[in-house]
Amino acid sequence: MKSLYIKRRKALYEKLKDNSIAILHSGFHQFKTADAEYPFVVNHNFYYMTGIDQADVTLVIGKFDNQYKELLFIDEIDELMAKWVGRTLYKSEASEISGIDVSNIKYNSAFNKYLVTTLQPTRHFENVAENVYLDLERREQSLYNTFALVLSRRLRKDYPSVKIESLYAMVLRQRMIKSKEEVALIKESIETTRRAIYNVMSHAKEHSEESIANAYHDFVLISEKKINSFDPIIAAGHNGTTLHYESNNSPIEPNTLMLMDVGCYTNHYSSDISRTFPVSGKFTKRQKEVYEVVLDCNKRCIEHAKAGMSWKELNDFAKRILANGCKKLGLIKEDSELEKYYFHSIGHSLGLDVHDPSIDNLGILEGMVITIEPGLYIPEESIGIRIEDDIQITKDKAVVLSSSIIKEVADIEEMMK
Repeated sequence: MKSLYIKRRKALYEKLKDNSIAILHSGFHQFKTADAEYPFVVNHNFYYMTGIDQADVTLVIGKFDNQYKELLFIDEIDELMAKWVGRTLYKSEASEISGIDVSNIKYNSAFNKYLVTTLQPTRHFENVAENVYLDLERREQSLYNTFALVLSRRLRKDYPSVKIESLYAMVLRQRMIKSKEEVALIKESIETTRRAIYNVMSHAKEHSEESIANAYHDFVLISEKKINSFDPIIAAGHNGTTLHYESNNSPIEPNTLMLMDVGCYTNHYSSDISRTFPVSGKFTKRQKEVYEVVLDCNKRCIEHAKAGMSWKELNDFAKRILANGCKKLGLIKEDSELEKYYFHSIGHSLGLDVHDPSIDNLGILEGMVITIEPGLYIPEESIGIRIEDDIQITKDKAVVLSSSIIKEVADIEEMMK
C-alpha cells in the first residue's frame, strides 16, 4: 500500500496552487470520562494519504515554485506512556508505512516553528506559503472543534494575508474511486461479515433474545480480529421496521423475521451488508411475498446501476419497482403512498467510511463501490425486510462483491434446515 499513499499525495499536490501547503491531521484521542478514552479513530482523509493509524500526527504537503515537498510530524517516544499504553511509532516505522523519507519526518515540537517560517509575510525564508489548504469538512463547524477548524481560526488571526482553502473535496474526489487494493480489503470485510451472518442464521432456532444473536455475530468478528464498522442492527419482528434500530435487546418471537444490517473493518475498509431471514427457518406465505418484492428490486437495481448515472435516477428506479410491488401486496393504491413503507435512499458510497463521503453532483462513477439496499417496512404486520449488497461499478456493469452471501428464499430455507 505504501506506493499507493505516495501516488495519492502526489495527486493531491497536483491540485494545489503554487506557493501553498496542505495540512492533514490524524485526530486526537477523545475522552469519555475524566481518565478514560474512547478507542482512537483516525481521520480517514489523513489515513488515506499516509496509512498511519496514530493520534496527533500531521502531514504537510508543500508546493513551492512547482516543486513537491512533504513533511510528517509525529510524537516523540514517551517511555513512561509506552509502559502504560504502548509506544508510538519510531520515525523509521512511520517512513516504512507512509513512504515519506525519514529525513522529512519531524517531531511535533517542531510544527509551530515550521508554520512560523513558512507563513511569515516576508521573503526572509526560502519558501513562503500564500495559501493553506485544510481538511475542513462540510458540516464541521456544527460538530466539534477539529484540528483543522482550530488551526484555521489561528491562521486567520496570526496570518491574515494567508488564504485559507479547503482540501476536503479534493481528497473526496480521490477517495470515490477505489483501487484494486481497496476493493480487496472491502471483499475481505465482506467475507468476515458473511461468516458472521451465517453463524447467526445457523443458530437462529437457539436464539431467545436479539442480544444472543448479536453475540454470535460479534464472536466471528472478534475471532478474526475485526471490529464492527458501525453498531450492528440485529432486529427481530416489529423491531425490523425501525430503520436504524440498534438496541438489540428484545425477545425474539416465534415465526418472525430477523433483519441484520452489519459490517466490519479490514484495515479501515468497511463492508455493509443487510440480510433478512425467518427465525423459524421457513418464511410464511406473506413474509415470502414481501421478501420477493424487495429481492426483485435489489437484483434489478444492481443490474440497472452503471457509471454516469445520477443517484436520483437510481433512487427513482427503485421506487417505481417497490411501488408496483406494494400495489400487488395490497399495501398502497398510489405511488405517492410508498413513503409509508419505504423512506430511505437505495444506497451510498462505501469505503473507509460506511457511508463514504462523495460529491453528489458527480453521480455514480466508474470505480466506485456502492451499496444497493432496498427495503420494505410494514409496522402493522411486524414485517421489516432489507436486502443490501456491496457492488463495484465497472466500465460495463456492476460487479456484486457480496455475491457469496445467499439471499434467495430457497437457499436461506435450505441453510436453516
